[in-house]
Amino acid sequence: MKFADIIGNADVAKALVSMADSGRVAHAMLMYENEGCGALALALAYVQYLNCSNPHDGDSCGECPSCRQMAKLIHPDVHFIFPVNKGPKTSDDKPTSESYLKYWRELAVADPYFTEADLQKAIGIESKNGLIAVAEARKIINKLSLSAVADGYKAVIFYLPEKMNQETANRLLKMVEEPPVQTLFIFITHAPEKVLQTIFSRCQSIRVMPLTKEESAQVRALKPDDDREEYNLFMNLFSDLMNSIISRNLLEALECGETLAALESREKQKAFCTFAGNCIRKIFMLQQNMQQIADIEPHEMEFFASVAGRCGNGFCSKTMANIEKVTAMIDRNVNSKILFCDLVNRMFISI
Repeated sequence: MKFADIIGNADVAKALVSMADSGRVAHAMLMYENEGCGALALALAYVQYLNCSNPHDGDSCGECPSCRQMAKLIHPDVHFIFPVNKGPKTSDDKPTSESYLKYWRELAVADPYFTEADLQKAIGIESKNGLIAVAEARKIINKLSLSAVADGYKAVIFYLPEKMNQETANRLLKMVEEPPVQTLFIFITHAPEKVLQTIFSRCQSIRVMPLTKEESAQVRALKPDDDREEYNLFMNLFSDLMNSIISRNLLEALECGETLAALESREKQKAFCTFAGNCIRKIFMLQQNMQQIADIEPHEMEFFASVAGRCGNGFCSKTMANIEKVTAMIDRNVNSKILFCDLVNRMFISI
C-alpha cells in the first residue's frame, strides 16, 4: 500500500515519511486509533516506504520487487501477529497467526480498514475470543534471529496487542527493547489503556485521528455488501431502542433488549455494542456542539439531533460505561438476555 492510497490522516502519513527520510525510525511504535480509521493502512504504507528500492515524492514507487510483495502482503521480512483461537479454518490444536495467514492477507488486501469483528469473521472464530499467546512470541523471536531475506527492514505488525497476556509480553520484552539491526515493531491498538505497560512504555506513540464524514463514506464504499447490511440492521436496532426509551415505553425497550440478546453470535452482539458506542459518541458530540467532528452522515443527522436534544447531560457517559461492561461480560459468557435487558434498564433510568 502506498501513502497516496490511504484515506485520511495525511498529517500522520507526512510525519511517518519525515521519520523515514531523516533516519529517525523508532524501533517500536504504537499506533492507536478508533476502530477502522486506518492505522493498519498507515503501518503497511510505512513499511513499504522503508523497504522501497526507489521511493520518490514522499511515497514508495509501487513497482519494485519489495513494493509488489507488500501489495500482496507476502514480503518475506514482514510478519503479522493478531488474535486467534481454535476454529474450523485450521486443524492446528494450538493455532497461531500463521495458521490463519491466508485469510488475514485476503482481508487486509481487500480492506485495510477492517474491524476486529471483520477479522474474527474472516478467520472463522466469531463465537470465540481471539488471543495472542506465548507461542506467537517464540515464533517471532526465532524469525527475527535470522538474517533478513531482502535488503531493508524486518518488520512485525502486531494487531491488537491488548489481546496479549503477560507471559507473551515478557517473552517479547527484550526483543522489543533491543531488537536486531533494522528491525521494527508496530503495534496497532484500539484500546491503548489496555496495552500492558511493559510494552506501551517502550513504544513511540502515534495517534491516528478519526476520519471525517467524507473519509468515512470512502471507507464504507470499500466494504462488501454484507457490511452495509449489518450497518442497516444495527442502525434499525439502535433507533428502535432509543425511540422506545425516549418515549418511556419500558416494555418495548425490553423487547429490543431481547432482540439484541437473540443476535446470532457473541461476536455479533459485541459488534452491535461497538456500533452502539459509536452512536452514543455521536449524540454526545452533538450535545457539546461539536458536530464538525461527530462523523455523522447527512441521512443520520435528523435522528441523532433529535435524540441529542432529548437526552440528559449524563446519559451518554453512563451509557458508554454500561456498554463497555456488557462487552466485557459477553466475553465471559454471561447470559446475553440478562446483559442486554440490564443495559436497557440502565439506559431507561439514566435518560
